[in-house]
Amino acid sequence: MKYTQLGRTGLKVSRLVLGTMNFGPQTDEADSHAIMDAALDAGINFFDTANVYGWGENKGRTESIIGTWFAKGEGRRDKVVLATKVYGNMGADGPAWPNHDKLSALNIRRAVDASLKRLQTDYIDVYQFHHIDRDTPFEEIWQAIDVLVQQGKILYVGSSNFPGYKIAQANESAARRGGTIGLVSEQCLYNLAERRAEMEVIPAAQDYGLGVIPWSPLHGGLLGGVLKKEAQGGRRTSGRAADALADPATRAQIQSYEDLLDKHGIEPGEAALAWLLTRPGVTGPIVGPRTAEQLASAVRAAELELSEELLTGLDEIFPGPGPSPEAFAW
Repeated sequence: MKYTQLGRTGLKVSRLVLGTMNFGPQTDEADSHAIMDAALDAGINFFDTANVYGWGENKGRTESIIGTWFAKGEGRRDKVVLATKVYGNMGADGPAWPNHDKLSALNIRRAVDASLKRLQTDYIDVYQFHHIDRDTPFEEIWQAIDVLVQQGKILYVGSSNFPGYKIAQANESAARRGGTIGLVSEQCLYNLAERRAEMEVIPAAQDYGLGVIPWSPLHGGLLGGVLKKEAQGGRRTSGRAADALADPATRAQIQSYEDLLDKHGIEPGEAALAWLLTRPGVTGPIVGPRTAEQLASAVRAAELELSEELLTGLDEIFPGPGPSPEAFAW
């Protein structure tokens, strides 16, 4: 496994990030523990989760599964760079009770303590804002974060789903406060089929020294050989991939993609991950395996070298939007 620095920090992380969103809803505790053990064996040290994972009445379940894994000992916690998130309503489904969601100082304090308890650890390496909060000023957010850093409960802070201008606002606010490192990572939707982040999010992250952590690298399975699996009678396409394939133009685009990779003898899902690892500013994509074999496939992708011919072909099938402002101006 290859490693890199997380943005401008001295923190060294693997070029693949283990996503845990399936732990609980789709993968039981025993299998989740086995996948995390296998990830460590493969050299993956960067694990990502969120307080809301588990969803519905089981919110927090994923963090709890990670916590019971840490509790097994044998150096598990010390080997992991742990990232979790705050923003969502952790109560029962429906409107949140006041101050039980978003990024007020009160909710950040409450959410950190609850996550630490579920995770059975006394610190979080990278604490991420899951979404922008239009109601809370960054001055308040950074004040709350500074206290948590001083208490040793968190070490670094990242964002998720931030537009470029919010990355700039956040880090300019941190710079004005002084003594606050600000955001060190941005977790965004980015893959071959969804490249809008290249316009402003990724350039902003690069300019401010944030590592980019793409989520949904296979775009909900659309880039994982979905048409081949469909033809072979495999798992039925659903969600984002099914919606996309309902459009004939998108279906033709995915067919061209799969045909190109078949010509090069490369599995589509592995190529999609390997492509992200060639992109400027990318620390590593989040892979969310439901099974050990899916994890093994992701590890193979991390060692895959894509030829210039193949990279050119991928760009022809999935052209990016181009840089800002040229993409929407002269």
